[in-house]
Amino acid sequence: MKILVVNGPNLNLLGKREPKVYGAQTLDELMAELKAEFPEVEMTFYQSNVEGELINVLQSADGNVDGIVLNAGGYTHTSVAIRDAVAGIEVPVVEVHMSNIAAREEFRHNSLIAAVCVGSIAGFGKNSYKLGVEAVRTYLKEVC
Repeated sequence: MKILVVNGPNLNLLGKREPKVYGAQTLDELMAELKAEFPEVEMTFYQSNVEGELINVLQSADGNVDGIVLNAGGYTHTSVAIRDAVAGIEVPVVEVHMSNIAAREEFRHNSLIAAVCVGSIAGFGKNSYKLGVEAVRTYLKEVC
């Protein structure tokens, strides 16, 4: 099974940015831990602060991976283009957020991406990624 984990803007600052919200672990450390947690899954990782690059990687993943775990960061609330990229591919996408976006500032409450994903997970810190991978695996076993 091949899963792509896509991280959007500012997630490269994990470990430095708001550690009370996002923890002290860097993105590289978090992704290494995720890979170790699921050794049977062929996992690749991508991070960009650039909207168009995220769209390109989502589109190029179609037909090349079995599932995607997507943390679009702030683009979750603003990017119709990323929403359309997710809607335009066949591979199932699970949206994840480390923080509980529904419990944060009001502008974070609405996800433009959620409606075109197979599911959303938020509020479990780094475990949101683990739950996201597990959700992709379960979805592929039960639905596909």
